[in-house]
Amino acid sequence: MRYLSSNARPVRKRPTMPDMSAPVAATTVPPARPVPRRIVFAGAMLSMLLAALDQNIVNTALPRMVADLGGMAHLSWVVTAFMLSSTVTTPLYGKLSDTYGRRKLFLVAIGLFLAGSFLCGAAGSMGQLILFRALQGLGAGGLLVLAQASVGDVIPPRERPRYQGLFTGVFALASVAGPLLGGFITSAFSWRWVFYVNLPLGAVALLLIGFGLRTPPSGQRKPLDLPGVLLMAGFTATLLLYLAWGGTEFPWASLPSAGMAALVLLLLIGFLWRESRAEDPLVRLGLFRNPVFARGVAVGGMMVFAMLGSTVFLPLYFQLVLGMTPAGAGAMMLPQVAGMVLTSILGGQAAARLGKNKIFLLWGIGLEAVALCGLAAFSWLAAPPAVFLVALALLGLGMGMGMPNLTTAVQNAVAYKELGAATGAMTFLRSLGGAVGVAASGAILAARLVGPVDVEAITRGGAAALTALTPEQHAVLSNAYRTALLGCFTLSAVVMTAAFFLVLGLPEQTLRASVEESPA
Repeated sequence: MRYLSSNARPVRKRPTMPDMSAPVAATTVPPARPVPRRIVFAGAMLSMLLAALDQNIVNTALPRMVADLGGMAHLSWVVTAFMLSSTVTTPLYGKLSDTYGRRKLFLVAIGLFLAGSFLCGAAGSMGQLILFRALQGLGAGGLLVLAQASVGDVIPPRERPRYQGLFTGVFALASVAGPLLGGFITSAFSWRWVFYVNLPLGAVALLLIGFGLRTPPSGQRKPLDLPGVLLMAGFTATLLLYLAWGGTEFPWASLPSAGMAALVLLLLIGFLWRESRAEDPLVRLGLFRNPVFARGVAVGGMMVFAMLGSTVFLPLYFQLVLGMTPAGAGAMMLPQVAGMVLTSILGGQAAARLGKNKIFLLWGIGLEAVALCGLAAFSWLAAPPAVFLVALALLGLGMGMGMPNLTTAVQNAVAYKELGAATGAMTFLRSLGGAVGVAASGAILAARLVGPVDVEAITRGGAAALTALTPEQHAVLSNAYRTALLGCFTLSAVVMTAAFFLVLGLPEQTLRASVEESPA
């Protein structure tokens, strides 16, 4: 090494030509601005809360809507229009968000939801309200999918169970808070504020997502598979209408019923044929060769089928058989909600620490199956209310463990570039599972509730209608409901047991430690 004296001139090296034979070093790219997780998660949680509340808050206000707008014959369409548009759009949002970026689609979904909410509040007729509810549903379908997919953009699968658990907790709380909040707002202000209350919450969610979410699009933009979209929309709409009209608009065993069932089957076959040949399909059928994805989305639909199919009519049983008030019947569902909140948070944290979640899936779905068997036995035996509280608490504990870990398992099993499509497919099958579960339970009830008592009139009148019954008529009614709910709970228990065996065959996977890491 040479040293220079203090008065020596610095030695200038002659420039040298670069060695063209040496490998060229990769250009250093400055790291991207880190995505603020808390901001994205807060926006996603608020969006999920909006969608979850809207599914529960509106039903309480339906009588007031009819009183102001008329159109009693079309009242069911206030719910059906929302359900149709939100279910149809879930896979579409998931696919488009993979291509164009989650942020753009999220802003579109929130914007549509808020526009629909404002117009619903300003509706001047039942026809307008139904139309604007369909517009609101177009946005709500995106809220459900993109909230879960956006968390997948910024949080690795290893940490994701605790966040997905919070989503489940939000859904559980909304199922209780929705009807109570809807009743309070309708009584204190107007049914229109049931929709207007979405505006400030949605504006905050819009700001949080707009500021916080910065995930780029894939850059591989291909033409949208419009034939696939149309076939999927036609299949979904026809299936949901068939389930909604069957047993009411026409008997299940009738020519119109057979015609609609055949149309559903043809549209499904057409959709699968198209997806197998499309250049960029809406749902890549090769995903279903992945056992974790295929079993996961199937189990997700089965879980919602069993949950809604078993509990949607349970409050009626508490009122019409056990003679409880509507408030008392609603309070009976609180152990289920408390169980969901507890295990969704604690189970998510435990799965994140362990790095595996199959054991939590097995325990969760197993608890649900046991609880449903218990509910079937308790309804048949006309057990006292305290016994039902235990079974409902077990059901909630199982749901809180199963649902968030199932979402994480499905997202962990697919490549990052297909995260939106996989989440959309899972949400879509959950929605269909719930619709089929409610329809199946409704068909069982309709078949069983036949006798000398006008059960439909008593169902509309609730607990107050019981005072006009003789002891003999009350015994007939109780027996009819016990028999009907035995069928509902037994069907749900069988479906949940089948889901348990599907999960039992899942390969154990380690949750990935980074967002874009490829699945093993």
